[in-house]
Amino acid sequence: MPLNMNKEVFITCAVTGSGGTQDRSPHVPRSPKQIAESAIAAAKAGAAVVHCHVRDPETGKPSRKLEYYREVTERIRDSDTDVVLNLTAGMGGDMYFDGTEKMTEMAAISDMCGAEERVAHIVECRPEICTLDCGTMNFAEADYVMVNTPGMLRDMARRMTAAGVRIEIEAFDTGHLWLAKQLVSEGVIPEPVLVQLCMGVPWGAPDDLNTFMAMVNNVPQGWHFSAFSLGRNEMAYVAAATLAGGNVRVGLEDNLWLEKGVLATNAQLVERAATIVENLGARVITPAEVRARLKLEKRAPVAK
Repeated sequence: MPLNMNKEVFITCAVTGSGGTQDRSPHVPRSPKQIAESAIAAAKAGAAVVHCHVRDPETGKPSRKLEYYREVTERIRDSDTDVVLNLTAGMGGDMYFDGTEKMTEMAAISDMCGAEERVAHIVECRPEICTLDCGTMNFAEADYVMVNTPGMLRDMARRMTAAGVRIEIEAFDTGHLWLAKQLVSEGVIPEPVLVQLCMGVPWGAPDDLNTFMAMVNNVPQGWHFSAFSLGRNEMAYVAAATLAGGNVRVGLEDNLWLEKGVLATNAQLVERAATIVENLGARVITPAEVRARLKLEKRAPVAK
């Protein structure tokens, strides 16, 4: 296939995530204040979009508390830094079991809730973008299943759209893109369509280039896509995504290291990504240009 390099690239910074990284680097933000400050620093370094989870400020463990999301949102909006806010809606679908002989009931540590609760912070905070994980899959970080049934996704997507929020599809494998295309065809996910290709997340799509191009080739014409990979391949995927015609994502959710032995900050990862994009001959675009491309408003309007 011919090279289809993107010459105008936006960078997303995934600020903190929900994985067990809180004790592996002092730069992983925990409190709403730290998360907001790290997001603002990433924006000043060149990120047009900041993708935010929240954590318990004391333990660093992932949280769904509305008050934390509200504080992060307000701190970012009250700053003098322009950036597109993207909140996760991936929490609330984590199913654990106590071993392999107790499969008829969930373990107590499971975090499962209904669609209304899963998107409550989206409806209240009204970010410009929020994520929708378009599939169910095993995760390797712990022995659990990320649960996103078609019915749940339809319900969540309708609530997101009613809140005026642009959906970012998160696709961890080709089947997730297949389901996303169905939801778009039904009008459940409105255009313009944005998808994040999540590579190298066990046990989703591996991050070899053949699989990546299979994912890219399954993105319909006219959709906007971004891509990332984990750990040591994060920066390689900045180049790969740009060369394949997409946008890029970096950040401490996906990788803690700037180079071997050197722990990174979010701002440093964004700066490194911007350098790669520019050295390829592309331009890093601004939040205002992303808003024009994706038809966003700085505070998502409620649908009428």
